[in-house]
Amino acid sequence: MIKNIILDFGDIFINLDKPATAREMTRYGFAEITPELDTLFKNYEMGSVSSDDFLNHTGHLFPKANRQNLIDAWNAILLDFPDKRLEYVESLAKEGHYRLFLLSNTNEIHIDYVKETMGIGKFQRFKNSFEVFYLSYEMGKRKPDLAIFQQVLDENGLISEETLFVDDTKENTDAASRLGIKTWNLIVGKEDITELKARL
Repeated sequence: MIKNIILDFGDIFINLDKPATAREMTRYGFAEITPELDTLFKNYEMGSVSSDDFLNHTGHLFPKANRQNLIDAWNAILLDFPDKRLEYVESLAKEGHYRLFLLSNTNEIHIDYVKETMGIGKFQRFKNSFEVFYLSYEMGKRKPDLAIFQQVLDENGLISEETLFVDDTKENTDAASRLGIKTWNLIVGKEDITELKARL
């Protein structure tokens, strides 16, 4: 029986255009994700690189782009957050049948942009729907590392078999499954988080 639900953020609640940042950066000379960039992005998601250092490093790699160009390109991935999804998770929280947790691979620049575009009131409503709001850059870990799932289980006394994890990335749901967590690898465009109860 499911008692706990851990939910991803991007493409579960907020819509994403995942190729957008790369597309925007082509005008500044971006061609492909190099090992250096891949490491930088992952370290930034884990909070081991500050926003200033991240922007300075990418600015050095792409000197045609100014700081605002870099921020705008980085945030291009983030689209809208449909009200129906916010209202759905609020109603789920209000019912009180499940303990709800957010677990997102994200970074400071993206969260600041989400707060700005959603408005702090709506963002707070969203955050308040969860018992704990886990963000990778604050945890020093990122999905699909098993340690990030183990931390959520341990800190909240969750039994993995009583826990459902919802994410749009199969690599992440596969990792959670290895700890005995039930999973839903949501197919973006075909399924929606508002259909969650059919999965319980």
